[in-house]
Amino acid sequence: MCNLYSITTNQAAIIALFRVINRYVGNLPPMPGVYPDFPAPVVRNTQAGRELAMMRWGMPPPPRAGGAPVTNIRNTSSPHWRGWLKPENRCLVPANSFAEFAPERNPDTGKKDIVWFACNEARPPFCFAGIWTEFRGERGTKSKPIPGPHLVYGFLTTAPNAIVEPIHPKAMPVILTAEEEYDVWMRAPWDEAKALQRPLSDEGLSIVARGDLKEDPAQAA
Repeated sequence: MCNLYSITTNQAAIIALFRVINRYVGNLPPMPGVYPDFPAPVVRNTQAGRELAMMRWGMPPPPRAGGAPVTNIRNTSSPHWRGWLKPENRCLVPANSFAEFAPERNPDTGKKDIVWFACNEARPPFCFAGIWTEFRGERGTKSKPIPGPHLVYGFLTTAPNAIVEPIHPKAMPVILTAEEEYDVWMRAPWDEAKALQRPLSDEGLSIVARGDLKEDPAQAA
């Protein structure tokens, strides 16, 4: 399950790439490590056009399940998620890389390596296929709760491709890399958009770093 990614592409480039009309993110610094419940930039639909806004990573869990906010969504047939699959609740989550823990411990460190994936060594921007909503409860920690309302998001996962599968055999994020895919995800009926919930091609993804760093080392440099 992807619970760590980076977004370091500058604000102007994000706005141009995803054809954003409005922005409400202030001074957007590079984020070489984004964790659950962190605020991060998300592109959503509005009546005026696409908007870049800061949201917290983690959707409300199913009421009966309880527990922590849900960062990754796989079962899109679930009634809990179905209501947020319409274009008005879909979003693009800009990223440059994402990380998964290796399945085995590194014999030299005794810890599981953090393995970073990107489209290639240059870490060009892409996006995760996401959904968002407004959450009126508290976020943050128990010791420092932050009252709502909050804008929150999560992104879809799917079966892993051959690059991710040896590291994380259960799933990988749904990654979009082309303008046509962005448009379909943001505007198309679900019957059409759901075809995007598939693995990125093996040729489209590479392992770009491996070690104990909790930020993409290239992006953090």
